[in-house]
Amino acid sequence: MIIDDFKVPIIKKGVSSVSSLKNEFINKKIILFGVPGAFTPTCSEKHLPGYIKLYNSFINKKIDGIYCLSVNDEHVMKSWLLSYTNGEIINGIADGNAEITKYFDLLSDKTKNYMGFRCRRFAMIIENNMIINKFIENDGEYRVSSAEYILEQIQ
Repeated sequence: MIIDDFKVPIIKKGVSSVSSLKNEFINKKIILFGVPGAFTPTCSEKHLPGYIKLYNSFINKKIDGIYCLSVNDEHVMKSWLLSYTNGEIINGIADGNAEITKYFDLLSDKTKNYMGFRCRRFAMIIENNMIINKFIENDGEYRVSSAEYILEQIQ
């Protein structure tokens, strides 16, 4: 699957700007992981911290960048990333309208839990705008999208 050209707020080093996702990923090998929501328990206690902790290990495996996507606005994403020591090393994608989440068919209806529509937890290895591998969690699980698991998958 090829990444389509979405224009979304991307947070890099604490600065948010609307950019082309396709241009952002061109000629790069990146990790894209998605979370149900900034400041939610598993996302905040395990998912994002795992990628921050293993960031240098990913770079040593020739990964050009790590991006976290959530159905949140850019202000929430920026605040969440910057609430961590070294959180600015992870780039944020604020998919506030869930356009990218819908494109990947990863929209999850959490309205029964009063959480609206969210992104399913996932991780992807993307090279030059092409999805090489994708790992999608079942609801309530956290394993195949973890930083530790994804690091093991990189060749």
